[in-house]
Amino acid sequence: IGCWNVRTLYEPSRRVQLIKEMKRYSIDILGVSETRWTDTNREDTDGITIIHSGRKDGIHMQGVALLMTKDVANTMVQWNPISERIITARLITQHAKVTVIQCHSPTENSNDEAKEEFYNALQDALNHVPRHDIVILMGDLNTKVGQDNRGWERVMGSHGVGSRNNNGERLVQICQLDDMMIGGTKFPHKEKHKVTWRSPDGTYENQIDHIIIGGRWIRSLQDTKAYRGADVGTDHYLTIAKIKIKLKAKNKKQNRARVQRQQIKRRWH
Repeated sequence: IGCWNVRTLYEPSRRVQLIKEMKRYSIDILGVSETRWTDTNREDTDGITIIHSGRKDGIHMQGVALLMTKDVANTMVQWNPISERIITARLITQHAKVTVIQCHSPTENSNDEAKEEFYNALQDALNHVPRHDIVILMGDLNTKVGQDNRGWERVMGSHGVGSRNNNGERLVQICQLDDMMIGGTKFPHKEKHKVTWRSPDGTYENQIDHIIIGGRWIRSLQDTKAYRGADVGTDHYLTIAKIKIKLKAKNKKQNRARVQRQQIKRRWH
């Protein structure tokens, strides 16, 4: 599973390149921020299913999307385009159901009103996740959670980057409330594989894109790492998490066979 701020998918060539990179890195689910697509839609192209949520006023700003391989898309039972900053999808797995939340947070310098609106909407989305679902929250969260995890050991490791900012405080509080672990802080990679964004002039870098998993399922998270080789013309690095979850497609024939077996058993008993 991966997340990436691509700046814009409004250009057709950018979408083609994005799908190419998704396949090159063998990503099953890719969350995208700043698509700049408007409205909401689902489409299938080149073996990839795309669901997206954008602004309703026709302005090509913000926008989030989830790209899925055909096998993963076949497990999707519902999706919810909450806003131009949040989209969710629910999948069936062999052991449980998975809710994926892709989001794009306001920047650290945004006003408090914009931040409150976003974090309230995010918490509301988390509140509506069924209790036993595996939760995967990811995206360009514009948050620096830092490397000091004292008091926050349950929600983050000690392998973050830099120091925590205001958005980072908000994020760790949400993770504590909803029992989630910030994946990028858990694994002791070199710093170049932890930072997810570089400044336009290339003078500094930060870890602001995150992939987060529900605490009960932290053992399913095998790695989280930023990849510099992927390229769609953005100043963000592709972030990939390896999560081991067996997916089970919706199969009407299997369901009918199961019902028939149950009916036979009832007749014999």
